[in-house]
Amino acid sequence: MNMKAPALPAKVQQALQDGAVIPAHPLALDADRRLDEGRQRGLTRYYLDSGAGGIAVGVHTTQFAIRHPDVDLLETVLKLAAEETRRWGCKRPVILVAGICGPTEQAVREAELARRLGYHLGLLSMGGLDGWDEEALLERARRVGEVIPLFGFYLQPAVGGRVLSFDFWRELAENRALQAIKIAPFDRYRTLDVVRAVCHSSRRNQIALYTGNDDNIVPDLLTVYRFRVKGETVEKRIVGGLLGQWAVWTHRAVKLLDRIKKLRETGEPVPLDLLTLGGELTDANAAIFDSIHHFRGCLPGIHEVLRRQGFLEGRWCLDPDEELSTGQREEIERVIRDYPYLSDDGFVRSRIHSWLS
Repeated sequence: MNMKAPALPAKVQQALQDGAVIPAHPLALDADRRLDEGRQRGLTRYYLDSGAGGIAVGVHTTQFAIRHPDVDLLETVLKLAAEETRRWGCKRPVILVAGICGPTEQAVREAELARRLGYHLGLLSMGGLDGWDEEALLERARRVGEVIPLFGFYLQPAVGGRVLSFDFWRELAENRALQAIKIAPFDRYRTLDVVRAVCHSSRRNQIALYTGNDDNIVPDLLTVYRFRVKGETVEKRIVGGLLGQWAVWTHRAVKLLDRIKKLRETGEPVPLDLLTLGGELTDANAAIFDSIHHFRGCLPGIHEVLRRQGFLEGRWCLDPDEELSTGQREEIERVIRDYPYLSDDGFVRSRIHSWLS
């Protein structure tokens, strides 16, 4: 894979390597299930003011149905987030990630759109391509990588992903367009496959690893992964997260990642309270993502938290049948009550008027 990949701006590349909080951006709808542009922009402002280092738009959390011809919102939501990021005018770089999916020609078109709108990376989903062999997926990645730098994506099978081999990830890592990988199989064995494959590649120092394992955020970010490669010890970290869980309580997520980064820098032992916090965050994610019902209520769960904070008027999804599962609202209420320090309600209350105005 020796194509000439488009380059990332140096400051964006450095921010990506340093590790960032990248929320997966939800879709704000009104009661008629039409885009609520004001609230959509307000969410972007919230993420930026919370200190997020990037935003991912057009991904699962934004709802894949935005691509349906009768909905046709992909370009609109990508454009809104890019506009708000430019207007915000922060001195730090903000990593703009566009979700890309579908067969090769569709994926290339989406990559061209994202690049035209100023996005830095394309998060390349393998969902919906179950009949494709790994060689075909690698060729698809090569084609898309000629248009936009790649953010690889290991999506869990429960929400449309598939199992991919160690050899697939090692070969993908040799693609010069690949700048980062979101590791989200919700499976420790598969997570290790990706990290080990990258460590065995010639580009291991050029690829930033991000957790997408919403069920294991803190351990992913704390672990030093160590492998023997051709007689040499190679170490690699997961430096940040691109997460649906970080679409809510984002200000707290930024503080969490900052704390973990400081521990990495000092080399101090990991405090036990941080491991306990990791377990509590997993418990909260189980409620919000509806893990007991195989994540069926994931998107309404995110919307419910944002509704409670005042960002959204309702939990509406494009699919009218997509709603909270039985007992999910009570579970969300439980984790909000039991872990108030995971929430950023105070921060939101102090600024939400300006974000939605």
